[in-house]
This record gives sequence, structure tokens and C-alpha cells, in this order.
Amino acid sequence: MRAGFFLTGNFYSNPSFEELVRSLHEDGHYLGAHSDKHLLYADWEERDSLLVTRREFKKDLRKNYRRMAKYGIKTDQATLFLPPYEWYNKAIAAWTRELGLYLVNYTPGTLSTADYTYPEMGVRYRSTGSIYESIMKYESTDKAGLNGFILLIHIGTDPRRSDKFYSRLEELLTELNHKGYRFVRIDELLEQSTSE
Repeated sequence: MRAGFFLTGNFYSNPSFEELVRSLHEDGHYLGAHSDKHLLYADWEERDSLLVTRREFKKDLRKNYRRMAKYGIKTDQATLFLPPYEWYNKAIAAWTRELGLYLVNYTPGTLSTADYTYPEMGVRYRSTGSIYESIMKYESTDKAGLNGFILLIHIGTDPRRSDKFYSRLEELLTELNHKGYRFVRIDELLEQSTSE
């Protein structure tokens, strides 16, 4: 089973992660861009208010791809781009297209993206159990289940989070496999959806 990993330039360039990135690449996982410095592109309250210029956006994203090239990942092999914080607006989408890239995002409806939270965040914190339950509830109540679903899980989290959601990933995948789901890389999923 292969997955998609969207990593920042900071991650790609960190010597501590070099072996992991090489291993993911050699194992056939999709490796994409998530910006170089994990910039916040738009205001949280006024989404149309940009916090970066077009030039800053493109410079940062190109740097992310230069860092990926160190691993033999060419831009034309990794055209899917997940914006930092999964937060963007029409301008960011247009600038992404100008670079010949495709902006992607997770499918909403579960708490999987809250796996970065930790107890000191108060009401924003979501436990691993509640995240797991939200995924299974969505699967059982949505008429399409998780078919075509893009589930976002963070590769690493704050040390203050002791219950790492990724520690239950194998259990989740096993349970979904028993329900008949087949897992594909995000680029394969999108290829299937555009060819139908």
C-alpha cells in the first residue's frame, strides 16, 4: 500500500529526515510539495486577504521543489501541491496553476486533520480515540462511505501530544480493508476521477 506525503522544504532539507524521505521515495510513495517554509497565505478571518505576494508565493514554492530535486523528484512528477495549513483562496489557486501545478486538499468531514493538536490547546484538542471514531462514523453514515476520500494525517506531531494518531493507522487501515476499501496514491485517485 502506498500513500502520498506532502512535505515542506524545511522537512526535505532536514538531515534528520533524509533517510526517511529516501525510503519513502524508493518504496513508491507519492512525494509532493507543501511549501518551503509553511507560510500562511491568507488571513484566517478574511480569506480573500492575502498575506503573501505572488512573487513570495512562487519563490517559496519553487524552493520547495528545488529541495525535492535533491531526492530525484522532478516537478513534472509531483504536480500535486497541498497548501500549508490546507488554507488558500482563489489567488493562491490561480498562482498554483500558473506554475503548472494542481492544488489539492483533504476531504472534509472527519477529525483526522486535528491529529496535530495537544492537550494544552484546550477545547481545540482532539484525542486519538475521538479522531478514529469520527472517521468510522463518517464511513458508516455517508452514502458514499470513504470512497474517493482523501484522508489527511500528519507525519509528525508536537511532542506534547502523547497519543499519536498515526500509532493507530495500521488498525484503521486493517479495519477499512476488511470493509472492502482499496487504498491508492492520491495521484492515482485523481487520475481515476478525471478518466471517468
